Amino acid sequence: MSGLKKVLVTATNYSALCAEAKRLLEEGGCEMIENKVGRPHTFEELVPLVADIDGVIAGVDTWDEPVFKLAPKLKAIARFGVGVDNIDLAKAKEYGVKVTNVPGGNANAVAELTVGLLLSLIRNIPSLHQSARLGYWDRQVGEELAGKTVGLLGFGNIAQMVAKKLRGFDVSVIAYDKYPNTAKAEELGVELVTSDDVLSRGDIVSMHLPSLKETRHMMNDAAFAMMKRGAYFLNTARGALVDEQALYRALESGTIAGAAIDVYESEPVSADNPLFKLDNIITTPHTAAETAETYRRVGLVTAQALLDVFAGKEPANPV
Repeated sequence: MSGLKKVLVTATNYSALCAEAKRLLEEGGCEMIENKVGRPHTFEELVPLVADIDGVIAGVDTWDEPVFKLAPKLKAIARFGVGVDNIDLAKAKEYGVKVTNVPGGNANAVAELTVGLLLSLIRNIPSLHQSARLGYWDRQVGEELAGKTVGLLGFGNIAQMVAKKLRGFDVSVIAYDKYPNTAKAEELGVELVTSDDVLSRGDIVSMHLPSLKETRHMMNDAAFAMMKRGAYFLNTARGALVDEQALYRALESGTIAGAAIDVYESEPVSADNPLFKLDNIITTPHTAAETAETYRRVGLVTAQALLDVFAGKEPANPV
C-alpha cells in the first residue's frame, strides 16, 4: 500500500468504541476523518468530505451515484454492519468501488434487544417504570411469554439467534424464510412455515428480513389484519418493511395489542411521528446493534477489509 490513505468514518461512536480498529488503520497508513455530527450524514454533509477519500467505514448514510461522482479516489466502502440497502451496489460496481459488510457481526446484540423489547412489551415495563417514577402505584397486568407462539419473518443469523435465546422461555417458535436453513431450524426446534402462517399463528410476530423491493411495506393493512387480535409486533430489522400508517391503524384500532420498533421508514425519525402518540408502542432509536462488543468486533473486521483493498487483496465478505 503506497501513500497515506484517507478513510472517512460515518459510523457513530467510532473513537470511543473502536480504539483497536482505529489503531490498526493508523498503523496501516491511514488518516481518519471521523463522524462529528453523531448521526448519519446527509448528502449535503458528505459533499465536502468525500473528494479525497480512499475508503469509507459506512453507517447508514446513503451512498449512491451523486456521492460517487464526487469521490473519484474512493476504492472501498466497508459497511459497519450487515444491511447494505443504503448503498447503490450497481453504481458502486460501475464506479469501481468494492463493498463489504460484516455478516453476523451484530447478530447477538440485535437478538438480545429483540428479546428485551419482547419482554418489555408484554409486561408493560416502560409504562410501569414511568408511572412508578411519577409516584403512582399502578400495578398493570401483563402477559407471560411461556406457552406462546413466536413467529419470525426471516430466519437468517439474527432470527436464529433470537430462536436460540427463546428456548428457555417455554415458547413455540415458527419461522418463514424464502431460502430456509432446514438444518438450523431442526437444531433449534423451529417449525418452518409460510409467511401467512407466521402472521396468523404468532402471538408475537418479529421481523428479520432484508429491505428489498419485494419486501417493502410487506407489513401493510392486509398483513396486520391477518394477525391474531391481541398479538404483538416487533421490528428490529429494517423500517422499510413496515407501512407505518398501517401499523398506526392496527395499533390505534386494537387490531394488534402492541408493538416495539427500533427502525423507521425515515431516519432520524421526526418527533411528530404519529406512532409516538400511541400508548401501546415501545420505540427505540435504531439502537439494536449498539453494544460495545459489537463495535469492537465489527470495527476490526471493517478496518481489515479496507486495508486488504488498499493492498490489492480480495477483502473478506464482499457484497
